[in-house]
Amino acid sequence: MHEVKVNLGERSYVVTIGRGAISQIGQIVTSVRHPSMAVVVSNPTVARLYGDEVLSSLSDAGIRGELVVVAAGERSKTLATVRRVYDALLDLKVDRSGAVVALGGGVIGDLAGFAAATYMRGIDFYQVPTTLLAQVDASVGGKTGVDLPQGKNLIGAFHQPRAVVIDTLTLRTLPARELRCGLAEVIKHGIIYDQEFFWQLEQRARHLLSRCEDDLYHAVCRSVEIKRDVVQADERESGLRAILNFGHTIGHAVEVVTGYGKYRHGEAVAIGMVAEAFIAEREGYAEEPVAEVVAQAIAKMRLPVKMDASVSPDSLLRAIELDKKARAGEIRLALPTKIGRCDVFTVSRDAICAALEFANSAAL
Repeated sequence: MHEVKVNLGERSYVVTIGRGAISQIGQIVTSVRHPSMAVVVSNPTVARLYGDEVLSSLSDAGIRGELVVVAAGERSKTLATVRRVYDALLDLKVDRSGAVVALGGGVIGDLAGFAAATYMRGIDFYQVPTTLLAQVDASVGGKTGVDLPQGKNLIGAFHQPRAVVIDTLTLRTLPARELRCGLAEVIKHGIIYDQEFFWQLEQRARHLLSRCEDDLYHAVCRSVEIKRDVVQADERESGLRAILNFGHTIGHAVEVVTGYGKYRHGEAVAIGMVAEAFIAEREGYAEEPVAEVVAQAIAKMRLPVKMDASVSPDSLLRAIELDKKARAGEIRLALPTKIGRCDVFTVSRDAICAALEFANSAAL
């Protein structure tokens, strides 16, 4: 097992990464504190695959566990679904000494974490991510929230988990498309923070796509370490942490405009990274050409580098202007200055429009 400690004072926690780690969840929870009860929030597919194992581990540790299943997919990441979780917690008479365990991908982690952050003004929660995307990104850092029709994650809270348990063997059951989506976030970490890691990923793309366990394990461990470093330096995104948003401003707009159906999160972020790297070059922020390098690496992971031509750039621009990362009407983007380095810049509406036309073109 590999352990990564996220040092945030009294909110510090350990990320445990290992093959078969999911069977240790009960022991890990009790090493932090012994909850009166643990409610495991999951979706139907993940609950069927891993629900019994998690409940059994909790039971072996002397913790009463109950499973609450909600619909899968971004479209379920709403206040209505959170209300269902609240109702389940109340029906089970969970008090402030109880805990929530998020078992699933990023959607489950976000909404279960938000429920835990707001139920009785906050109860403990634990992340058990089962998708690559959630393992390398969403499960670490304490961002929780739900979507509104106007945009992604517009309602949320910072609520750090008490622990994160990453079992890389769960990637064996992950659909190929979801694996590729996770690789988008892995690539992002290399682009914004670690040039050597980026080139390793590009060289090992075929092995990652074929689920080489050693390569995936290394990718998860290094990504978590990068996320840890950034979160420790800037827990609430007042500065450095904003670099983690690279590709997400345009990516989120793509998801919103297409109704969370055409593109998965990682696919939309992949498109967003290429478009935003184009902006970095166009506006002179990049010290060296980056757009083509980013696009080639993303294509190697069999991810999209451009949008479908039917997606309206005007609709995307409206979604971007509603994004929560906008400040006083200004659009700020995390942009790579070179591979391995990233900074945040105020970007003009014209630059955004040019990037959206670029991402919409057949020239990519």
